[in-house]
Amino acid sequence: MDLEFGNYRLKRAERLLLGPQGPVELSARSFDILTVLLDKPDEVIGKTELFDVVWPGLVVEENTLQVHISALRKLLSAGMIATVHGRGYKYAGPKPFIAAEELVAASRPSIAILPFENMSGDPEQDYFSDGITEDIIAELGKFKEFLVIARNSSFQFRGKANDLAEVAKRLGVQYVVEGSVRKINNRVRVSVQLIDVSSMAHIWGEHYDRELDDIFAIQDEITHMTATRLARQARTAITSRARARPTDNMSAYEFYLRALQLAAVYETAHEAEPFLRQAIKLDPRFAAAHAMLSVVETLKLYWVFYDPDLFRPALEIARTALQLDPDEAYGHLASGFALLYLRQFKQAEISLDRAVALNPNDPFILTVHALLLNYTNRPEEALDVINEAQRRDPYAVGWYEDFLGIILTTAGRYREAIACYAKMATIPPWSLVRLIVCHSELGEISRAQDALAKLKAHWPGRHLDAIVISEVDCYEDPAVCKRYRAIVQRVDGQG
Repeated sequence: MDLEFGNYRLKRAERLLLGPQGPVELSARSFDILTVLLDKPDEVIGKTELFDVVWPGLVVEENTLQVHISALRKLLSAGMIATVHGRGYKYAGPKPFIAAEELVAASRPSIAILPFENMSGDPEQDYFSDGITEDIIAELGKFKEFLVIARNSSFQFRGKANDLAEVAKRLGVQYVVEGSVRKINNRVRVSVQLIDVSSMAHIWGEHYDRELDDIFAIQDEITHMTATRLARQARTAITSRARARPTDNMSAYEFYLRALQLAAVYETAHEAEPFLRQAIKLDPRFAAAHAMLSVVETLKLYWVFYDPDLFRPALEIARTALQLDPDEAYGHLASGFALLYLRQFKQAEISLDRAVALNPNDPFILTVHALLLNYTNRPEEALDVINEAQRRDPYAVGWYEDFLGIILTTAGRYREAIACYAKMATIPPWSLVRLIVCHSELGEISRAQDALAKLKAHWPGRHLDAIVISEVDCYEDPAVCKRYRAIVQRVDGQG
C-alpha cells in the first residue's frame, strides 16, 4: 500500500518516492530505511533493527547508516527524521496514512500462461519446458497491473489448448498465452502466442531459434511483449522491467528448473533440495536457487517435530540469497517464513511485505503473508489475503484447504474450517489440533476424539501436551496456544 506523509507519497511496489516537485531520487538502501521509519511512526527504531532489515546478514559500518540518514534529511522536509541519542532514529513528520487507491480500469487484465508443450520428443525434457513456463509466470506476476494465474492451476490444463474458451472460463481469465519448446543439444526453439479469448484474436506471436545461453533473453522478451500488449488493452502505461540473468551456468539453471517442477507440488517440495544444492554447487552466486532452497528447508521442517532452532539454517540461506540479490522475492519470502516460526513477528512482516511488493501475484507469497496475519491476531485480514491467493491459483490442491482451515479456526468459524479439512486427503498434525478444537467448540465430542486419536497415532509415545505445543505454538498471543491446549486436554479427559 502507498503511504502519504506531508507533501510526499511512498509507492512501495514501484519503490518510488514522490515529492512536491515529482520523483525524488533515493538509493535502494535509503528507500528501505525510510519505509521502516514510516511503518512505525510512533516508535524509535534502533540501529540494530535497521541494519538487520536493510542489510540482512551483512556487516556494515555504522557511518554507512549515518550517510543514508543524512541523505534522507537533505531530500525530505526539515525535521522529518529525528535522532534519539543512544537509541536510534524516529520519523517525526506529519502522520503518515494509507493513500487512497488510484483509479483503475474497470476490469484488470487477467491472464493464464498454459504449460509450454515439450516438442523435443523426450518426456524427460518436460522439466525444461515447464520450468521456462513457470519462470515466465513468475516474471509476469511482478506486474501488479495484471492478475496472473499461478502455475499449479494453469498446469491443470496441459494439452487442452484446443479448447481455450473453456480453459479461460474455468480459470476466469481474459487472455491466454500458449507456446512450445524444442531443446536440441545447445539450441532451443520457442514459439509463443498471446490470445484474447473473447474474440480468439491473436494479439501477438513470435518464434525464437537461439543458442541455449539466450534462453533468459527469450524469456524476458516474451514477458515484456506480453505485458506491453496487455497493458495496451487496459490503457495502462508500463515500462520494461529488465531482469538480470539468474546464472551464467546453464547446467545450474537446468538443475534449478528440475527443482521448480518438484517444489511446485505440496507433497514433493522436499525432493527439490538435492537439485537446488547441485545448482548452488555449480554457481554459488545463483540467488534464486539459494532463495528456493531456503523455502524448501522451511517447508521440510513442517513435517518434523517442531524445534524453532531448526529454522535458523533456512534463515541463513535466505540471507545469502538476499546478499546476492536484494530484490529476490523468494529470498524475502524465505526470510519472512523462517522468522515467523522463530516468533520474530515484526521482522517477518517486514520481509513478507517486501516479498508481496516484489511479486504481488505469487499465491504462495500471499499465502504465507496470510499466515502471518493469522498468527498476529488478524484472521479476517488473513482471509482476504488467502482468498486473493486462491483467485490466482483456483485449482490449488492441499495447501489452500490446510491454511484456510487454520485461519478459519482462529477466526472462530469452526463449521467452515471443518468443511475445509473434509476436502483434504490427509490432514497434517498441526491441522488435526485445529480439527479437535473445531469439533469440541461445536459440541461434537466423539468427532473431536476421533481427530485426537489420529493426532496421537502420528506421534506415538510423545506426551500430548508437548505435541500440541509443537504444532500450534506459532501465535504472537500465547493465550491462543494455551486455549488450544486446554481444549485438547479436555477432549482427552472425556475419552
